[in-house]
Amino acid sequence: MKSILIIGVGRFGRHIAEKLNMLGHEIMAVDISEERVNAALPFVTNAQIGDSTKKSFLESLGVKNFDACIVTIGDNFQSSLETASLLKDLGAKRVIARASRGVQEKFLLRNGADEVVYPEKQLASWTAIRCTSDHIKDYIELEGDIDIFELTVPEEWCGKTVVQLDVRKKYGLNIIACRENGVLGMISPDTVMDPSKPILVLGTLKAVQKCFRI
Repeated sequence: MKSILIIGVGRFGRHIAEKLNMLGHEIMAVDISEERVNAALPFVTNAQIGDSTKKSFLESLGVKNFDACIVTIGDNFQSSLETASLLKDLGAKRVIARASRGVQEKFLLRNGADEVVYPEKQLASWTAIRCTSDHIKDYIELEGDIDIFELTVPEEWCGKTVVQLDVRKKYGLNIIACRENGVLGMISPDTVMDPSKPILVLGTLKAVQKCFRI
């Protein structure tokens, strides 16, 4: 279990709080709006109303004690930038900040953020890739060119084993898991492909497109 500070609990911040709550983590929520704080109360361990651009207020939260501080302020970039910078000055272990434009990402990384999430860009990539193929069910972007794709099994693969398909040698793809009834299962060289069980594949988008004729 980790201790997480979320600063800014609009829709994006609240969704993060809900997910962290489901995962069993301790969450402190902070926002300048009492209404937004009240809306987040069912999903957080504690909450405070306050201005995160004020050093004295952030100091009172004990930011050093949190495993991660997530800045999800979406309507005021100046406040987001100042908050990220103050958090780092106050000794925060890990600062993750939200950006809505590429230039914001650069400024945040230069001014205190250890990591930047860019939800609009990331969702756009997911949507574009997902909608270009009937085979791609889901997509997880990793660093570099290598990503993870959840794909439906082509009918022509039915009854063939991983070894027989040999997609690693032919396309540079690695079949790493299969999903059955919503649960991920391990893959072995002798696993037989079943069209009813989507597979998780590690590789580049170009290789997936070539292999699955997308």
